[in-house]
Amino acid sequence: MAPKPWAEWSVALSHLALGVVSLHAAASTAKASRGAAAGFLLQALAAATMLAPGLGTDEDCLAGAWVATVIGLPLLAFDFHWVNGDRSSANLLLAGGMVLAVAGDHLGAEGRSVAGQAVVLVVAVTILIVAVFTTNTYGMWGGAMLGAAGLLSRLEEDRLLLLPKDDVCRWVLAAGSWAYHRALHTQRLQWE
Repeated sequence: MAPKPWAEWSVALSHLALGVVSLHAAASTAKASRGAAAGFLLQALAAATMLAPGLGTDEDCLAGAWVATVIGLPLLAFDFHWVNGDRSSANLLLAGGMVLAVAGDHLGAEGRSVAGQAVVLVVAVTILIVAVFTTNTYGMWGGAMLGAAGLLSRLEEDRLLLLPKDDVCRWVLAAGSWAYHRALHTQRLQWE
């Protein structure tokens, strides 16, 4: 199959969108929630390393994406649970992410892939559950978007999509990050 002419631009634009949305979310939530801001910042930095030429090897970029997934996403979920008083779930999610981050070198490529997808889906489901019980519409959309990104990453073929699968996942993750940012803001307003 011939390469699609827009594939190179699609990669750059999807990384740029994820980076800009995540950086904006990190800056906006820094005062109210340092944990969520750190999670957004990890996502922005991982996207930036993929955009900067000569910044590192492909392995370095993949390591950045791994850390953004197994630490950054649990940090987002941590804040959702913590604000709602579910401190044990918050701590469990974050501790699980830290253990996976440390154990990443001992997992093969397939093991890291499965662990990363599991983290994405667990975080999506737990935030979705909290959002449903607190009637936080943005949180519900964010959970659905993150879950969709996790499921899209499991697709075997790109024929079903107009853009490459990884780019679609980043676009969906950017939309989910924006929704989480709005959900955090809504959640803070509810508790003030």
